[in-house]
Amino acid sequence: MPSFVRTQIQLTEGQAKALKVRARIEERSMAELVRESVTEYLARRPAGDRRALLGRAQALTGRFHSGCSDVAENHDRHLDGAYDS
Repeated sequence: MPSFVRTQIQLTEGQAKALKVRARIEERSMAELVRESVTEYLARRPAGDRRALLGRAQALTGRFHSGCSDVAENHDRHLDGAYDS
């Protein structure tokens, strides 16, 4: 069984009421629903350390080509053209 850390959170009145109703319907505790929600949230938003994210971004540099040789000098014009399409 996992160990738990007691944590205090603040919910809006609406959130607390809805959570209490849902817990009653599902015959589960509010804490269990909050833990499940946090787990799902964290799974959808994997934490990457900033250095790893920067490394991934740097690895993409120069990997894509627009076919235009003047993007650095005329980026505003190219961007305007992209939005006009």
